Amino acid sequence: MLLVADPEAAMAHDLAETLEREGVKVMAVTDGAQALLQAGAFRPDVVLVSASLPVIGAVEFVRAVRLTRAVPVLLGVGEGHAQQAVQALAAGATACVARPYRVPELLPLIHAAFSGDSATRGTLVVGGVELDVNAYQVSVDGRIVHLPLREFELLHYLMRNAHRTVTREQIMRHVWHSTDTTSTNTIAVHVKRLRARLGDNDDRLIQTVRGVGYRLTARAS
Repeated sequence: MLLVADPEAAMAHDLAETLEREGVKVMAVTDGAQALLQAGAFRPDVVLVSASLPVIGAVEFVRAVRLTRAVPVLLGVGEGHAQQAVQALAAGATACVARPYRVPELLPLIHAAFSGDSATRGTLVVGGVELDVNAYQVSVDGRIVHLPLREFELLHYLMRNAHRTVTREQIMRHVWHSTDTTSTNTIAVHVKRLRARLGDNDDRLIQTVRGVGYRLTARAS
């Protein structure tokens, strides 16, 4: 889950709608006091705070969060926020992003945060499947599985979004880097091949969400 703390409710609402279409669950608040409460109660995977956050400012928010958690905090900055950016980064903010927010800039940072500590090691684990990003290596229950590059990238994207349904359009955009929605049969072919290589004979690992897309989840024992 992404927690957005921004005094402009309309901007946060529009951002939430866009990100939720990308499979990201979003909670939005309008001041730093609410942000601290929600960060403690819901333990989001990543927090996006505006440099102009009221009540409790962005820098104070970062300092307070850092006392209890290592959650990634992104700082939304615009003109005139250079000093807050320097102070927030010194206090432990993860990175600065432009505000008004640009989804293509935010998504890679959000997905990396969703992978948790494994992202910093370059390794993703879902059930018995382990994917080493740096070594381009996949193993299933300890057995090395050799994947062609496109299937590796497809598995990587599904694992980054584990337990969330991703649409065929999202897969085309993020794996094939294409907006051609007429080529979704290509996805079905690659999913079939990927399932076979992973030994997913009952389609319980990579599940088809009929009419929508696919969801990768840990197989039931």
